[in-house]
Amino acid sequence: MARVGCGVFAGFRVLGQFSGHVPHVLRYHGRHREFYLATAVGRSVHTYNVKKLGIVAVSNALPQDITCLAADRMLIFASYDNVLHAFARNKEVVHTYEGHKARIHLLQPFGDHVISVDVDNVLIVWDTQSEEQYLEVGFDKATFAVSAVLHPSTYLNKILLGSEQGSLQLWNIRSNKLLYSFPGWHFAVTALEQAPAVDVVAVGLVSGHIIIHNIKFDETLMKFQQDWGPITAISFRTDGHPVMAAGSPIGHIALWDLEEKKLMCQMQDAHSTAIAGMSFVPGEPLLITNGADNAIQVWIFDGPGGTGRVLRSRMGHSAPPTKIRYHGHNGEQILSAGQDGTLQSFSTVHEKFNKSLGRGSINKKKSKKKGLKLDTMALPPITVFASEVAHQSDWDGIVACHQGYITCTTWNYQKTSMGAHKLKPEEFSKHKPIDIYATAVDITSCGNFAVIGLSTGQVDVYNMQSGIHRGHYGEERAHEGAIRGVAVDGLNQLTITAGSEGLIKFWKFKTKDLVYSTDLPCVPSGILLHRDSGILGIAFDDFSISVLDIETRKIVRTFSGHHGRINDMTFSPDGRWLITSSMDCSIKTWDLPSGCLIDCFLVDSAAVSLTMSPTGDFLASAHVDDLGIYLWSNRSLYSLVSLRPLSADYVPSMVARPTTCPVEDVDVAGDEETCDEMIEYVSPEQLGLQLVTLSSLPESRWKNLLSLDIIKSKVVSLGVLAQKSDFFIHLEEALRTNEYTAPLNLLKSLGPSNIEIELRCLAPEGGGSTEVMLSFLRMIGMMLNKKYNFELAQAYLALFLKLHLQILSSEPNLLEEVSRVSTQLEETWIHLRTLFNQSLLKIEELRGKTCKCKVRVNGCKCLHLVQQPAQASDLKPLNTYGTLWKTPFLHWCVCACSENSRVAKLLVLS
Repeated sequence: MARVGCGVFAGFRVLGQFSGHVPHVLRYHGRHREFYLATAVGRSVHTYNVKKLGIVAVSNALPQDITCLAADRMLIFASYDNVLHAFARNKEVVHTYEGHKARIHLLQPFGDHVISVDVDNVLIVWDTQSEEQYLEVGFDKATFAVSAVLHPSTYLNKILLGSEQGSLQLWNIRSNKLLYSFPGWHFAVTALEQAPAVDVVAVGLVSGHIIIHNIKFDETLMKFQQDWGPITAISFRTDGHPVMAAGSPIGHIALWDLEEKKLMCQMQDAHSTAIAGMSFVPGEPLLITNGADNAIQVWIFDGPGGTGRVLRSRMGHSAPPTKIRYHGHNGEQILSAGQDGTLQSFSTVHEKFNKSLGRGSINKKKSKKKGLKLDTMALPPITVFASEVAHQSDWDGIVACHQGYITCTTWNYQKTSMGAHKLKPEEFSKHKPIDIYATAVDITSCGNFAVIGLSTGQVDVYNMQSGIHRGHYGEERAHEGAIRGVAVDGLNQLTITAGSEGLIKFWKFKTKDLVYSTDLPCVPSGILLHRDSGILGIAFDDFSISVLDIETRKIVRTFSGHHGRINDMTFSPDGRWLITSSMDCSIKTWDLPSGCLIDCFLVDSAAVSLTMSPTGDFLASAHVDDLGIYLWSNRSLYSLVSLRPLSADYVPSMVARPTTCPVEDVDVAGDEETCDEMIEYVSPEQLGLQLVTLSSLPESRWKNLLSLDIIKSKVVSLGVLAQKSDFFIHLEEALRTNEYTAPLNLLKSLGPSNIEIELRCLAPEGGGSTEVMLSFLRMIGMMLNKKYNFELAQAYLALFLKLHLQILSSEPNLLEEVSRVSTQLEETWIHLRTLFNQSLLKIEELRGKTCKCKVRVNGCKCLHLVQQPAQASDLKPLNTYGTLWKTPFLHWCVCACSENSRVAKLLVLS
């Protein structure tokens, strides 16, 4: 379901998805003279160039996940369920073939036709252009269940079929005749591949055997066997080396020497799952493999022994991510920990910048010897991690907790590997407890220290450079219950811990002393600190969220509305938004200043982790049972988005997750009709009698009016020879009608030079009169009285006084009007200044930094925030209500409304 264009976030693209369980296909583009690789990822086809393994195209999405893939020189064929589609130009669906009653599981291009076989054992030959069935053949499942199909080279109109019973059949498609039956080898056929020699094919069996067979004479030339299970894929090298490669279900690759008829070498753990597809590039020593582990690898055979090495690769997580976080300050890297045990970095700029930091291991050297499948040294998946870029070039900058494991590991982003230290309490250095594990971790902004919380309530501090234990909080432990979250502020002054017993505690970071402890309304499930603003997000087990100010140590906002466990939280860079995800499949955006929900949408799979870009342009999410990391663009940065609170009965819509190809967010007029929330607000001309309204004119129209004599050397005065201007005429009419809107609008439309000319011409020596000058002053008085276009009134009046001050002082009627305007101006400014001071006072009260002394001298109540001066010379008055001083030490408050001033000291540190 598509989303209407009124949400804060819009789907952009997905990162980290490269391959699935469907075998890839290799194509040669004659005009480009280049090989291209196509893989099925979900509902789309990704096309890569083999030369750089860069993605060149992403097809339009099909209604369901692709289950089968094939390609000829012009089209890519992809099927889901019982429907077959053909893509042209790697993108658009140009043909649809419908006729199967069951799921299609085999495809084979065949000249101007394509052959498809479904699980009901029905084979259909389609005409690719007309989309009509050329032939349909049904087979008896009991005697010949089709499991593989091949078009032998040079065999015109003929196909070779393999069966689960082990036998093979050669058919003539044009005449619809069975030409020959091969008895087989009593094991199911899993793969058929054409050998470089004519009439010779390789037959892969479920037993692990590979039969090199001459189908012209029905003669077996050679046999091979691997001990890793069924043959999943076969490919032949065609660059002059007689080598055959075979894939296995456990990710190993065997290379066979066809001349000496023996195993040449093994490539173990090429993939962590079954080898889905395997293709030698024609005429080159390159082997391309893909698998369900979400990896594409290009191997080059240029070393001794015949084994291959990875030349290029694209790989993501082979199991769903558990935690994602932006790394660094440029918003270009996302660190992701997955259930596959790996920690990876995905680039939002280009896939070539992706890198894997590897898997966690107790002993890396022993792990490399054993391999992935037999590795008993591998650590459990990472559940929580924290990273900092400060000093990451000097030592490890990432610290991570592992599932059910007490030891925390460090990682080095620069070296793309696990770090040198394993952090755990000293009392467990000789043995590993079963029921004690790390639950929360944070790293200081300077990158020097890691704070780790345990399930026992213990919180420890470690040095990141040396790995040395630097103390713990509390006498024995920080909390009675398990630690649900730890955070350190931006200046390393406070450490905040949350425990499952329902307490949140504030500690001095260096001395480890307890500063403050308070009860929470419910058991917390996690915390997140926005260091720049000092606000702490707290998620609770009752699905509510609270926001706590770490300066006042009070809860300032509470949100409710989720109907499932809160999985993760993230703040916008400016700290204005808190974005949360829940098991109810919703992603909600809360506006902290207003305390309202401003955006909510549903996804088909719950988001397990969220992270907001440091630059504010993207929101990234990871989802249940999904390998990708999804980017959502922040539409408020580039289009008009309604940030009004959502109503209590708001029903969120289901949003389709983005694909690999970036989605253009088109906000057309039609969207405005369907989105009730998107109503543009038009500000009234005047907000109210208690406030003033500024004009919408740019500063260049009025700010430099008093500096025109500096900007230009000569001012031309038209004098009495000039005719009356429109502005002059409107001022004359306003003397009779007392309506000054027309002259004001005309003056607002002029530039600075023209404004000066108009005001100069108001004087008698410029062709004007004292009556017109009086009319201009009344226009200024009208602007001050209505309290709108306030800055224009100041600028116009200042220029008028500068030009005509001598005339004004000599004309009694003008002088009287100037006095009246001056009184209005002073009253307006005093009123505004009072409002400014009240607003500043409220801000300081909200921050908890106002004076509590409440001294009264002659009725003056002192509530001003000041600071203790270091010496008398540092005293600086701040406003006219009293003598207020500010220095960078303790807060002081001084009221000087009478001769006997009183001083009250604030017992609050700055």
